[in-house]
Amino acid sequence: MNSYSYIRSLIRTSVCVAASLAAPAAFGAAADRQQVQAQLLDHAELLCANCFFGTSDYYYCFAADNKVLIGYQRTRVLNWRDQSKNYLTRVHRRWTVWAPPGQTVPISYDDKYIWVTGADGKPVKLTQSYSRDLFTDNDRCREAVRAKNP
Repeated sequence: MNSYSYIRSLIRTSVCVAASLAAPAAFGAAADRQQVQAQLLDHAELLCANCFFGTSDYYYCFAADNKVLIGYQRTRVLNWRDQSKNYLTRVHRRWTVWAPPGQTVPISYDDKYIWVTGADGKPVKLTQSYSRDLFTDNDRCREAVRAKNP
């Protein structure tokens, strides 16, 4: 009986030590994010029209900290009747497309993602991607794509 309590105490201690060592790594990722006020330079849409559980991609180009950041949001779409609607947003609010509130927006970003604030006040995560040249109206956005893809 005494050895059982010793083993249980050793396991508890090991779990506490492991959790305390893992906590800085789990919470330290947010510390690498830079928070800035960014200007929305352009946006582009790759829509899935007449879709039955397809995806649409929405690309956004920002000027922030003397950088041009490009991120996209992929949303599931169900719109076989009306192409301007997405019937899935009634079921899952996170599939609502982010609509910029103005020309300047507060963002935070790291090497892989850009976070913006949605209409409901919750963060929306955009994935950084410089693989597609979709911005025909803005030379700065196009140059950022070309610089990442020589």
